[in-house]
Amino acid sequence: MVEGGVPTGTDASAFKECFSLTWKNPYVLRLAFSAGIGGLLFGYDTGVISGALLYIRDDFKSVDRETVLQESIVSMAVAGAIIGAAIGGWANDRFGRRSAILIADFLFFIGAVIMASAPGPALLIIGRVFVGLGVGMASMTAPLYISEASPAKIRGALVSTNGFLITGGQFLSYLINLAFTKAPGTWRWMLGVAGIPALLQFILMLLLPESPRWLYRKGREEEAKAILRKIYPAEDVETEIHDLKESIDKEIQEEGNSEKINFIKLLRTKTVRRGLIAGVGLQIFQQFVGINTVMYYSPTIVQLAGFASNQTALLLSLVTAGLNALGSIVSIYFIDRTGRKKLLIISLVGVIISLGLLSGVFHETTSHSPMLRASESQFSAYTCPDYSSATNNFAWDCMKCLKASNPGCGFCSAASDKLLPGSCLISNDTVKDLCHGNHREWYTRGCPSKYGWVALIGLALYIIFFSPGMGTVPWIVNSEIYPLRFRGVCGGIAATANWISNLIVAQSFLSLTQAIGTSWTFLIFGVISVVALIFVLICVPETKGLPIEEVEKMLELRSLHYKFWEKRPDLSEKNQV
Repeated sequence: MVEGGVPTGTDASAFKECFSLTWKNPYVLRLAFSAGIGGLLFGYDTGVISGALLYIRDDFKSVDRETVLQESIVSMAVAGAIIGAAIGGWANDRFGRRSAILIADFLFFIGAVIMASAPGPALLIIGRVFVGLGVGMASMTAPLYISEASPAKIRGALVSTNGFLITGGQFLSYLINLAFTKAPGTWRWMLGVAGIPALLQFILMLLLPESPRWLYRKGREEEAKAILRKIYPAEDVETEIHDLKESIDKEIQEEGNSEKINFIKLLRTKTVRRGLIAGVGLQIFQQFVGINTVMYYSPTIVQLAGFASNQTALLLSLVTAGLNALGSIVSIYFIDRTGRKKLLIISLVGVIISLGLLSGVFHETTSHSPMLRASESQFSAYTCPDYSSATNNFAWDCMKCLKASNPGCGFCSAASDKLLPGSCLISNDTVKDLCHGNHREWYTRGCPSKYGWVALIGLALYIIFFSPGMGTVPWIVNSEIYPLRFRGVCGGIAATANWISNLIVAQSFLSLTQAIGTSWTFLIFGVISVVALIFVLICVPETKGLPIEEVEKMLELRSLHYKFWEKRPDLSEKNQV
């Protein structure tokens, strides 16, 4: 297990110190929140589609009929993010962190306009790609900019504000979804609103400076020093400048040409390689423990748990989004107090338990769904053909009805009790209105179940455990673990790995639930979470409180230390031995 020393300057008062320093120096907080709007856009654009998709399906029948088209609308933003993250790593090192954020804002704005005006699924998908390019660039640039413009003692808390704004953006997306459920052009408003914060951040970033570390790396030393003097207390500025100069001088001495990055040498460099293993691994596992199945498809999962109404699904999904934002606040409090590694371990243990609960609940939901009965006279003309022609239709239940494909069929619940036997009918708007007209519920994506509320508790527990640890820590670790010379490139590699993993999960979730069932899908995520826990114990370093220039030394002094809960010796003491 990779471990590093923890300077004694970071203690239980780190959270209070964060607010004390930012209160005394609001300039630092202004930098963090202005850059963090990129996180807000990241969260909004990845969260808003979960609710908008319900109404896109109503407007475009081709989308409603084809699961692949639904997954494409969701995941094309992720595909764009893969490209955006890869380009972002290069753009960060070439043009600077601030310029990369400005480019991301432009892409966000264009994407929002295209989506809001899309006449069909094709242009909607193109708009999602533009938004994805912006998300990819913002996802790795915003935490990097904040990290490089933050004092070491409060760096984790300030980078966590980006995580809070991501989850806050997701929460806001659900609020916006609810606000526009009755408005004409429902989903167009939901997707188009994203252009407003993009425009706001573009203006704010024009008024802010470039990252001081990037400036120093590019030889613009006086500009960098002027910004560092605004960020750090007077007594710490010279030490920070000295450490930065020492780090860059060492790089230049090792590489000869400070501007040329040799990718083969990057992988051969021990500290970079160890950083990439930890950083890329965390980003991959962040996605494969299933978070974005919850965030992208939360309303759909709620409907699979037995809540038929679009509005009810959105309202209940708002609770999970709110818990996600709350978890990010918890992370801000504990990240510089408890440390990155302990938060990851606690987070993953909770995620494993939650996924086990969800798997069990959905197994019970699907295996005990309401039975079917012969259609009543008012529904007789609309009976599902597969049900009518089946030789053993007496054994059919609601779940089997929803899987019928000739044509698609839905379940109209009993009038007195949703759990009593209901009717299996052809799925179309006429039948849906007829079912509702008889004061019954119409189900096409999940069946009524007495276990529905337990599924919601499982989702809530999952978010509560995921958000403070696996939700924010991978981005924090990747913003501070790489040497300055490779920070943009390595951050881009890690972010690209994150979005590729995100795409795989987003593109396969609905298909997996159809092929093997929701229960087995969540069980697979649970097994992956166990593997992620082992990875964290073995490969992820503790970077709490380390100045960015000291992280490289920590990786150089890599040591096996399995008792992660015990305090490690001070790095400065190691260096003196």
